[in-house]
Amino acid sequence: MVAFRSRKAGSQGFENKLLQESGECYNSSNSHGGGIHITKIIGLLPQTEALALLLARLDHQHPQRPFLERELHWKTAGKRGEERIRKKFNEFYQEEEFHTLWNVSLKIDNWFVQMDGLLLTEHCAIIIESKNISGQLHFDEKTGEFFRVNPTGEKTVMENPKIQLNKHIRFLTHFFKMKKINLSVAGLIVFTAKDCEFISKPHGVSICKTYQMIEYLLEILQAFPLEAENIKLSKIKKLILTNQTPYKQAPLCTYYFIDPKDLNPGVYCPNCKILTMQRAKRNWICTECGVRNASAHILAIQEYLTFVETNITNQKLREFCGFESRAVATRLLSQLDLKRIGKSKAYSYHFHE
Repeated sequence: MVAFRSRKAGSQGFENKLLQESGECYNSSNSHGGGIHITKIIGLLPQTEALALLLARLDHQHPQRPFLERELHWKTAGKRGEERIRKKFNEFYQEEEFHTLWNVSLKIDNWFVQMDGLLLTEHCAIIIESKNISGQLHFDEKTGEFFRVNPTGEKTVMENPKIQLNKHIRFLTHFFKMKKINLSVAGLIVFTAKDCEFISKPHGVSICKTYQMIEYLLEILQAFPLEAENIKLSKIKKLILTNQTPYKQAPLCTYYFIDPKDLNPGVYCPNCKILTMQRAKRNWICTECGVRNASAHILAIQEYLTFVETNITNQKLREFCGFESRAVATRLLSQLDLKRIGKSKAYSYHFHE
């Protein structure tokens, strides 16, 4: 989760966007001087925002740039597709109790799954998987392969979403069994791209487009008798939320084989969308547009912890942000809700477990 509040509110458009998507939290207490000391609570950046900011730190000629741009396009499109599903889900209604959960991450030992959506009803639990893939879509029953053909006739073989959904159904069935929950599990794959066309569909799995989703969900529910009359769905929901296990991705430089030395230093200006903020008198000032932002370093620290490694030192902060004062770096890091490890000049700052 990304969450912080700056001392001067209302000036960071890009950061405000992160706050709107991720929520906001801060701890305050009286400082020795009688004022308010604000501890900023931070976390790793969401994937789409992280990729956009990573690209902003790479030269235009960097060899990994084309691949990262495609990754950002796919992840942004996928996010839009998930938003379409949530919006469409407002039309879902039934008289019996039901609960919906989004972005469900669960783990059994080393078996980890991420589900886009989960509908809990007294008939069954339905896993909802979102796929934003355009073009003509083919499911080959003989080979088990899935591929799409774009308008120019180019064929692209992709992972079969039926396999992924079946894996998630097996996982949740086992999870319920471990927790002694008597509730069947079904699934639905929803293709969210507006210009997708099903040329063929596989047997044994429900697949539809966004506008068809509600009808497909109701059809699935009709196929299952009431099973959970003696089970509180709210308790099942609470159990799932309690067992949520966020996916721990490797730093992006490691994941995408980028040398951290290739990242341009600096602090990002939310107005200019480039690394033009410089430190001046307890503030950050953009050398291009002149905007002031006392908390611009927070985003830079999140970038470092997301891109490079999950700990940061005084020296690494100064090198990454492009300023020299050790005292300033110490003060900026001490304002964050990070765990300090080591002694004196060898301090490193980490996320709390």
